[in-house]
Amino acid sequence: MMQISDSYNQKNSLFNAMNRFIGAVNNMDQTVMVPSLLRDVPLDEEKEVNAIRSPGNGSDDYLYDGDMYSYYVLLKSIRNDIEWGVLQADERRKDKLGVSALEISRIDPEGEEEDLEKLFRFHLSGLRSVLSKLTRKANTLTNRYKQEIGIGGWGH
Repeated sequence: MMQISDSYNQKNSLFNAMNRFIGAVNNMDQTVMVPSLLRDVPLDEEKEVNAIRSPGNGSDDYLYDGDMYSYYVLLKSIRNDIEWGVLQADERRKDKLGVSALEISRIDPEGEEEDLEKLFRFHLSGLRSVLSKLTRKANTLTNRYKQEIGIGGWGH
């Protein structure tokens, strides 16, 4: 009984979610030999989009505006942030905003007590959910690219 529970928890760990996402993006990156072919190609598989979109939540609508190339760039960028950290990206944004996310995170309002464990679990759950959706998006993009270039049945 303990093994089943541990196996289920491992399957849903953040580490495994990140590995699945990175693997899906690496597969996408290896499959897409000519990324420019993705330009102006909508990811219009309605059933796949609806399966990925979470009901009643408009916060992930940014993933659905654009062509397959914009998804490709976004997914690779997120993979790089996971693998190499976001500090470099924050430093690039610092020039635009004048303040980094690291500096913002150091600001601690006085007298505000938070339940850090509850906050951590909330964000961990959200991150795991987002990574699962992004993994499905990378797999969808890979399959759509194969369809576009005529090798839709390969690799299944």
